[in-house]
Amino acid sequence: METVQIREAKASFSALVAAAEKGRPTLVSRHGQPCALIVPVADGARLYPLEMPNLANYLLALPEPLATQRDATPRRGVDFG
Repeated sequence: METVQIREAKASFSALVAAAEKGRPTLVSRHGQPCALIVPVADGARLYPLEMPNLANYLLALPEPLATQRDATPRRGVDFG
């Protein structure tokens, strides 16, 4: 893995992105301390999924409507006084 200073990373950002597209990650450092990592999308998506699954999308993707019944029992009264 290549390591570059942040100053050099700013100057050659498109080259670092091209390297990531080819599968080569690059470690960016500031004052000798690692501060960022430029990685291919597939590697980054393992840690941070591009699309987070959610219940609404799951239910909308069901092949048939979800059969549910509503409870018709009366609710208890609320006294605000």
